[in-house]
Amino acid sequence: MSTSLERRGSAQNPPPPPMSPRSHGRNKSLGNIGMALGVGVSSAPMTPHGSGSPVLGAEIEWADIQARTFCRWLNTKLESQGLTPMTDLVRDFSNGVKLIEVCLHICEIMSETSLGRYNKKPTMRVQKAENASKALQFIRDRGVKLTNIGPEDIVDGNLKLILGMIWTLILRFTIAGITEEGLSARDGLLLWCQRKTQPYPEVNVQDFKKSWSDGLALCALIHRHRPELLNWDRLDKDDRRTNTELAFKVAEQSLGIPRLLEVKDLCDVEVPDERSVMTYVAEFFHKFSSEDKAETGARRVEKFAELMQGIWTNKNDFERRMALLLESLQSTEESWRRAQQPSTYPEAIAHLAAFADYKKTSKRSYVKERQELAALYSNIQTKLRTYALKSWEPQPGLCLEDLDNNWAVFLEAEKLRSRAINARIRDIKEALRKQFARAAESFIARIQRIEQAIGLLSGLLPDQKQILQHLSSELPSLQATLSSDILTINQACLEAKVEENDHTVYSFEDLLYELELAEASIRKKLAFVDNQMVSATHTNITPAKLEEFEATFKHFDKDDTNTLTLWEMHSALASLGIVYADEEIEVIYAQLETDFGAVTYQAWLALLTDITQDDSSSADQLRDAFRGIAGDKPYITDLDFKLASLPTETIKFLCETIPETQPPADGPADASASKRYDCQSLYLLLTPTLNSSGVQPAPESLEAFQELKQGKKLKYIIYKLSPDYRYIVVAKKSESKNFDEFIADLPEKECLWAVYDVEFTLAGGEGIRNKLTFISWTPDDAPIKAKMLGASSKDAIRRRLDGIQIEIQATDYSEVTWEAILEKANRR
Repeated sequence: MSTSLERRGSAQNPPPPPMSPRSHGRNKSLGNIGMALGVGVSSAPMTPHGSGSPVLGAEIEWADIQARTFCRWLNTKLESQGLTPMTDLVRDFSNGVKLIEVCLHICEIMSETSLGRYNKKPTMRVQKAENASKALQFIRDRGVKLTNIGPEDIVDGNLKLILGMIWTLILRFTIAGITEEGLSARDGLLLWCQRKTQPYPEVNVQDFKKSWSDGLALCALIHRHRPELLNWDRLDKDDRRTNTELAFKVAEQSLGIPRLLEVKDLCDVEVPDERSVMTYVAEFFHKFSSEDKAETGARRVEKFAELMQGIWTNKNDFERRMALLLESLQSTEESWRRAQQPSTYPEAIAHLAAFADYKKTSKRSYVKERQELAALYSNIQTKLRTYALKSWEPQPGLCLEDLDNNWAVFLEAEKLRSRAINARIRDIKEALRKQFARAAESFIARIQRIEQAIGLLSGLLPDQKQILQHLSSELPSLQATLSSDILTINQACLEAKVEENDHTVYSFEDLLYELELAEASIRKKLAFVDNQMVSATHTNITPAKLEEFEATFKHFDKDDTNTLTLWEMHSALASLGIVYADEEIEVIYAQLETDFGAVTYQAWLALLTDITQDDSSSADQLRDAFRGIAGDKPYITDLDFKLASLPTETIKFLCETIPETQPPADGPADASASKRYDCQSLYLLLTPTLNSSGVQPAPESLEAFQELKQGKKLKYIIYKLSPDYRYIVVAKKSESKNFDEFIADLPEKECLWAVYDVEFTLAGGEGIRNKLTFISWTPDDAPIKAKMLGASSKDAIRRRLDGIQIEIQATDYSEVTWEAILEKANRR
């Protein structure tokens, strides 16, 4: 049998692309419905928006719902016969085989002979069309009228016409047979729904569209026929989605009605699809109308048996639970009577916490159980009277009256337990207050004795110092008492939340403050005595000067340690009108630390005495003095120092500080001197202000900088002092852009200067920039002589380098990392 594949408008209606698996099954996806709808076909199934709606979105929506619903409905028929279910209407019908299986089952024809032979595995379009044609003709032969659908529509996947065909089958074999009071099909099904839901005021079934969108109509049908399956009164009538899901779930699990719809098909659309709703509701009609009187009678007998068994179980459960509750009350009372009295606040709080936990747990369970037993007893009596059964009372001692008597005794015991715990907590708090007050008063008395002893100090300064040292030796004992005994008591008070104490005016913070004051008082008094003893040795300074120096020292000794930090000393000197450069003040401070261990008052007076002595010399006088010792030689020897009758320590210091110089190879040897020292370097070390007339950048140093600055060929330059300490020369020039290589050129124990061309990308992404960076490298491990030379010569090269944008003072490799340089470059 051949079938024509020609169809009007086929050129405008190409076959749709293959759809994803399970498009109309449980996956709920419709695939490419827009292409499968066949919008240009004149005959189409009804939509929620009326026939011929121009809104493609609405077309896709109702088609999706119908496709899923009809596919699931067909699958229930196929699966009941052991046939493979469908996953996609368009794809599964396209070869005609699945359509033939559907037709045979729905029409209740179990033999394929009535159809004749058909191709079970078609591969060609003409074979698929022949199968579809046979199926359509088979349907028409059974009296089903199909309009405007041909085999090519099945093969091409015209979803509109396919859905219309399936709806015709549903009407013919599922809905057409429904009758109710003379009405049939749709009207009969609607009347049946209205009659069944009439007792439910929240339900108003007027159609198969919006009347079903809140799920209540479905729940009402289930409750009307099987009230044990859901509790109608507990439904939230405004929760559309939950009600709909509940109806679907109960119908599927308890009634065997397949879930043909999804919650969204009813709740998430403006108007539910009428055909899909009718298909699903028809399943309820067939299910409930098939229950006969015998089944109803069996359920009644079963229900009565369950009732009798439930009453018997409730009686036993009441007596068992009553006995357990009375036993629990007695056990709890006994545990309270046997509880030991707490001796500490944590123990008392533990008892209080346990009692509070009991009230939140055990007490509430007792109260709940008591109420439930009363309700259970009432329910038992109600059931016995309702079904006219024999009356019943619990065993003696297990009645509600017995429970009420025991409950009253239990509540009294509970009150006594609460009062006992609270009274014990109050007693413990009061004991802690008194204990802290005794310890605090004793501690303050010891502090006061120390303060009185300081106030009564008199006599010779050494005697006063000895007394102060003895008082200072008592401080560790006070500190130990405060940080151990008193702290322990205070922590116990804090744990007990003791916020007020009528037995003392002191708090722990007050005691700590008093101790700190006593320590500071002794420390300041000792410093005063020590300073007075030091001042007494400086008879060459007038009393007025001593008083000025001492007042300045005390003012800048901010932490009362009787010592000055570097910047405290710097500020103190500046307040006296004595100003040094930063490099000089660092050298002076380091020397004082070497000589005195710290800048104490003694070191301070020694420094000021040296600065203000009458025989101080100017820079020119000092240079002339050294030139005189050297005998106008360009160098000076240790023998020259000895002949000048300088102290041994001074000679040693000068020899360690002044750089050595070697005699010329062709000059006469000086047999009387072991070492030579460069006078020019001596002036540089001892008179830093002469730098402007001393060390100078060599011409090639400045030329190298201009080459880096203008040509941009060099990446970095490293400078150092010449061997004769007269010039700053180039140590290295490099074009390498490897920053690690530059770091490797910085020695661990040698002071240098460097200029590095930093190339970086701006943090905001505006582009690439270059900034010249001057680095003063003064490593911590360098000799002090090298540090002094580096500090005093830095400005000589820095002032001549015009265009420097970033300056870094580094004493360690961690201070000259690439990250540190970039951080400075981005913030400037």
